[in-house]
Amino acid sequence: MVDADTPTVAAATECPRCGKPAALCVCAGIEPLDNRIALLILQHPQEQDRELGTARLTLLHLRHATMKIGLSWPSLAKALGREVNPKRWAVLYLGAASAADLPPGRELTLLDSKGAPLADQDRAQAEIEGVIVLDGSWSQAKTLWWRNPWVLKCRRLALNPKRPSRYGKLRREPRRESLSTLEASALALARLGGQPEIETALGASFAQLLDAYRAAHTGRTIPTRAK
Repeated sequence: MVDADTPTVAAATECPRCGKPAALCVCAGIEPLDNRIALLILQHPQEQDRELGTARLTLLHLRHATMKIGLSWPSLAKALGREVNPKRWAVLYLGAASAADLPPGRELTLLDSKGAPLADQDRAQAEIEGVIVLDGSWSQAKTLWWRNPWVLKCRRLALNPKRPSRYGKLRREPRRESLSTLEASALALARLGGQPEIETALGASFAQLLDAYRAAHTGRTIPTRAK
């Protein structure tokens, strides 16, 4: 969330595709990839980070991706608009699993209902058809988790990325493994679907966005994200 006293990039013109001010738009030329693993982004309605938010930019890169804005939905099927088996969908986990609790060398780990790693990770991950990402600040994401009890019917997916978020000092993150919506989605879809090109393409757009943001804010106080 941007500090109240921090000037933002002027929005005289706003890109109709990504919703960002023209100075921060990096979506020209993006062609959607045919992702094997579907993506559902649930965005908290108070998520207002127009400048550094990445949900809409993520959607532009993927053919099989949906975003819904709200606090709760009756079921995964209602959120998606089609019938699916929630056991074949994984939601990015907000629980207490730490890197020390996860299998070494794995950037993705599926957990059971108690937060313990499943025994056969390769088989379990091969069954996943879609990933759910909760978009917002840490507290907003936790609100989405608790307001949608049906997420407990889905698999839980813990991330243990090899590198921290590219946000660096542009945002405060509550954990080392915390990533932007774009980074988390790219990592999950690339690994689960065997499509490294997804991570490459989304990562390049994210780097361009951060470069544009730094250029636009040269000489200004850098806003941070409240958690």
